Amino acid sequence: MSVTSQATTAPGRRRAAARPWWWPLAALTLLAAALRLSTLGLQSFWYDEAFTPVHVLHSSLSATLRAVGRTENSPPLWYLLEWADWRVLGDGEVALRLPSALAGIATVPVAWMIGRELAGRRAAILAAALVAVNPLLVWYSQEARVYGLFVLMAALAMLCFLRAEREPTRGNLAAFAATASLALLTHYFAVFLLIGMALWLVLAPGPARARRRPVLAALAVPAIVGLALLPLIAKQGGHGTQWIGRWPFSQRLAAIPQYYLTGYSGAPLGHGVELLVALAIGGGVAFGLWRIAGAPAADSERAASADGGTGEPGPRGLERGAAIALLIAAAGILIPIALVAFGADYLAPRNLVAAMIPVTALIALLVVPAAAGRIGVAFGATIALAFLAISVDVDLSPRLQRGNWRGVANVLAGGRVDRAITTVELGGAPLQYYMPGLHNLARGATVTVSEIDETGYAPLRASAGRAPAPGFRLSEQRNVDGLIVYRFVSSVPRAVSEATLRRHVITLAHPEVLVPAGLQASHLGA
Repeated sequence: MSVTSQATTAPGRRRAAARPWWWPLAALTLLAAALRLSTLGLQSFWYDEAFTPVHVLHSSLSATLRAVGRTENSPPLWYLLEWADWRVLGDGEVALRLPSALAGIATVPVAWMIGRELAGRRAAILAAALVAVNPLLVWYSQEARVYGLFVLMAALAMLCFLRAEREPTRGNLAAFAATASLALLTHYFAVFLLIGMALWLVLAPGPARARRRPVLAALAVPAIVGLALLPLIAKQGGHGTQWIGRWPFSQRLAAIPQYYLTGYSGAPLGHGVELLVALAIGGGVAFGLWRIAGAPAADSERAASADGGTGEPGPRGLERGAAIALLIAAAGILIPIALVAFGADYLAPRNLVAAMIPVTALIALLVVPAAAGRIGVAFGATIALAFLAISVDVDLSPRLQRGNWRGVANVLAGGRVDRAITTVELGGAPLQYYMPGLHNLARGATVTVSEIDETGYAPLRASAGRAPAPGFRLSEQRNVDGLIVYRFVSSVPRAVSEATLRRHVITLAHPEVLVPAGLQASHLGA
């Protein structure tokens, strides 16, 4: 290196050394908070979110837990937190989504520490950056459901596993046992990630194998928690999951990488955007693998023993770190896929969201290994910027957002008191949330109404727009960000059966019929 080059780089190194080590983490955590909190109430509740305050949360905690057993398919931890949040902050959209947002923000420093454990500071920065802006993780950080907490708990379990694997002390093993148990109490699919961690602790050469008895004792704790959950699993019985089997298996497989690349709602962006993000990730990983494979042994050892130039010790080599992340990710994704062949088909891509943490860690440590230099950093920055652009686009584009049932409720708000509303199943709970007092019309009942409102989404039935019953005429038709509203009115109240209303739902989907609580219904048959 020339004297001029040395003089140029020395001040830059001194400036870097003068900055605190944690400033990138602080900046990325603030970015994650801005993405999640600033638009937390932007989108309407969709069915699953609205279902919780409408059907699950009760003033009594015991009643809430009974509802979890009757109506849900997840362990109780998230519902306990959501119940406490609801009791303190109320049932508004921001209030009910806040636990998920805070969990999503907290996942960023956990991802940083995972990256540090696996490969050092550069991998830590990229892992935290990708978690902060990934559109799938941002999406579930803004949803009043279990998935944001699931990601956090699985990430904490992975972090504590890595520390226990490196140094299997009593404290590290106890922390892993506790976080693994919390992950299981959050989502049943945590078991697959824990299987990968357990296999590594028991079978891989390393410090943990020398302390087999304490390791097995730590693994026994989440195993006991899992056994304790079996009665709840049996009570829940997988009800409400029939839609999974109706979704073609090949499409679900394709959705797994698509979700990670462009988010839960990224399909309208098209395969071109998916391909561009995939090329950035694939190019960065390929470049990192090439640099790792081509680096001399001495360089590889230095990369494993120095934390990005800070002089802090690194816990393990790049190859070992990559193998650990790969095993956990593979167990979390491939085991649920394999179980489909044995009739246990619960392979909804969103149930794999926590497996995206080891996937992200693997990408981070391969894209910017310590030997990769500026090109690896450029690849990492490109991936993060692509994720960020998609996440911002979701906030700007209604076509990428959840169905705007809030907007539909606003359109319906000016309707008559004596009316019936037909909708698709996914619209039932949101309309009940945004229009308190609505309830399902009983089968076989008849109501007397002067207005019938029909709501749904494309594709519409051929009969959409026609009067659902004699004497009614179309008075209004609205499109609310893709959700369709037809309003039919009659000059005098007319008796209409539940069967007639159900048959006339405008969408090819399971129908719901809602009526105001004060509307009298009779059982006169269809």
